[in-house]
Amino acid sequence: MKAYIFPGQGAQFTGMGKDLYENSPKAKKLFQQANEVLGFDITKIMFEGTADELKETKVTQPAIFLHSTILAEVMGSNFQPDMVAGHSLGEISALVANRTLAFSDGLQLVYKRALAMQHACELTPSTMAAVLGLEDHLVEEICANTPGIVVAANYNCPGQLVISGDVDAVGKACESLKEAGARRALILPVGGAFHSPLMEPAREELAAAIEATQFTEPACPIYQNVSTFAVTNPSDIKENLIFQLTAPVKWTQSVQNMIKDGATKFIEVGPGNVLQGLVKKIDASAETEKAEV
Repeated sequence: MKAYIFPGQGAQFTGMGKDLYENSPKAKKLFQQANEVLGFDITKIMFEGTADELKETKVTQPAIFLHSTILAEVMGSNFQPDMVAGHSLGEISALVANRTLAFSDGLQLVYKRALAMQHACELTPSTMAAVLGLEDHLVEEICANTPGIVVAANYNCPGQLVISGDVDAVGKACESLKEAGARRALILPVGGAFHSPLMEPAREELAAAIEATQFTEPACPIYQNVSTFAVTNPSDIKENLIFQLTAPVKWTQSVQNMIKDGATKFIEVGPGNVLQGLVKKIDASAETEKAEV
């Protein structure tokens, strides 16, 4: 069975999607539609922008979404998923690809999500850190015993977690994690504490937009970050998506459940190859490849 997986923030690069734009009339039309929906020339930033311009949350999130969803669309009959999943932002790309969301609705949600997250980041000085070489339960335990707000935010693969919270608490937790034997506990260059309670203002802002958007019966199940199991009910998908901003990304558990349910090949749709690497670390026997037109 084929599982199509969609990357999140951090996979962006200058020139992303340009080949699709130049070689496919369908892609060109969708990129032009995106410029109209967003009200600014995102294609120009994607194709020619600097790394700093691409790093802005309000650009990064729609850019990655566009690269992923337009690639899936241009693949046409070659895009045949038995199941889909997306890492954080990638979940909305996956929901467009499996026909739960219309393209323009997905794009608007991604843009609102980016702005809401940016706004939440400005309210409290916050950050994230990558933790390597410790078991999940030890990371969770140390976070729980650290004063302030700090939680496990991304379960990327065994031995690789990302923690998230206020600046002081994340710094203290990193010190404790190193003392406990972590190979690394490294502060990440991000705008704020994604997938933590500090994203509550963004969750509230986005919830209204999600509730007002039409979700339809998907073409195949999605394994969502919050639940980790196959979901096909549109109202359940909606609910999981609302809670995604303040809940951890359970990528390890999602991939394990996809394999349990019969996934043998994981195809990454969009920029970069980070997810292929994570899948291999979760299960070395899983086959991975890059989606191509």
